[in-house]
Amino acid sequence: MSVSLIILAAGQGTRMNSDLPKVLHPLAGAPLLVHAMLSGAAVSPEKTVVVAGHEADVVEKAAKAHDPEVTIVTQDEQLGTGHAVLQARDALADFDGDAVVLFGDTPFIRPETIGAMVTARSDHAVVVLGFEAEDPKRYGRLVMSGNTLERIVEYKDATEKERAISLCNGGVVTANAQVLFDLLDAVGNDNASGEYYLTDIVGIARERGLSATAVTCPEAETQGINTRQELAKAETTLQSHMRSDALDNGVTMSAPETVFFSHDTVIGRDATIEPNVFFGPGVTIETGAKIRAFSHLEGCHVARGSIVGPYARLRPGTELSEDVRVGNFVEIKNSTIAEGAKVNHLSYIGDAEIGKATNIGAGTITCNYDGVMKHKTTIGERSFIGSNTMLIAPVTVADDTMTASGSVITKDVEAKALAIARAQQVNKPGLAVKMFEKLKNLKAKRDKGTK
Repeated sequence: MSVSLIILAAGQGTRMNSDLPKVLHPLAGAPLLVHAMLSGAAVSPEKTVVVAGHEADVVEKAAKAHDPEVTIVTQDEQLGTGHAVLQARDALADFDGDAVVLFGDTPFIRPETIGAMVTARSDHAVVVLGFEAEDPKRYGRLVMSGNTLERIVEYKDATEKERAISLCNGGVVTANAQVLFDLLDAVGNDNASGEYYLTDIVGIARERGLSATAVTCPEAETQGINTRQELAKAETTLQSHMRSDALDNGVTMSAPETVFFSHDTVIGRDATIEPNVFFGPGVTIETGAKIRAFSHLEGCHVARGSIVGPYARLRPGTELSEDVRVGNFVEIKNSTIAEGAKVNHLSYIGDAEIGKATNIGAGTITCNYDGVMKHKTTIGERSFIGSNTMLIAPVTVADDTMTASGSVITKDVEAKALAIARAQQVNKPGLAVKMFEKLKNLKAKRDKGTK
């Protein structure tokens, strides 16, 4: 049976105290909404429909940045979860498979849990996700009769007997898409909130003789994000899981609690990550590489045997081949560094291609931006770029070349050449003492005038 996703992402999230829609707040480098999309992707959905509302255009942009094929529909009035799901009806008008309803602010639902719900759908018309709550608080309660889910009662509308139930509603629902919409047509808003509850479809299904059941998961999976504190707690939880997974997979970390991963960070076994390293989205570290302390990486690839840092920054588009050395206070962006090359300290390499075994001296800068456009610097193999060289792109420095320290290279350098491009030094005997005296007199006059 084919499956489609309906992800509810219309809320403003006023408790976040933010101009940003709640579902776009980042968790491990990705919006909450993207985490929900990633979880649902495990069932290979035929279509994904995101129900947006507050700042719908911004939500659409973020959703399509992750999946250009996603369909966006809008809920102009916030009339409840049932009303929100109904906004997806036209988008799924020709779809006769199952629909899984997820929430854009609930990032921890595991793909295995969604898969279990889809499997359970073969025996029941409606499947709901439930969990045993340590403290049920104000969660909706699942009223069960054996394996049959009779109804879901919101806390506001529950009796004292129903509030004593510890099996709570996790929010996620799956049903045949057209059955789901038919059930929602019968949902009313005669309740304490005056909203159309998605949860009411269970009672309506039972009245129509349709079966319903619940699949359970750990409470932690159902953690929703409504406040900044909950977002911070979720970040702590997710980082802890990712650190544990990295250690279990053979990554060495002496102070794992100081290392921060993105949701998509990939690190090979026998890699070493020193303390206080931050990984942004899109980073792959191969087996045996070492990332030294206080480095910041995003959108880059580090091949085996390479060493980065300490205090290095690798920006998007950086590709380090095997056995590359990138040292302290080096920033690299959108550049390819070939095997065995070294950029050991105090340099900026941007929009560049560095050849094998080339050594980039301290203070080297590829001057890649003219204020309007970016330009490329190409440096060949086995070359030596002297300290404090400025390479004014576009420029090519061929194989087996050298540049003299302090040079400003504005023209291409042919193979095996030494390029010297600096102004002639002129020494003026005795002028330093005269200049110091002049400056001291000027300072004395200025200080006297300010009193």
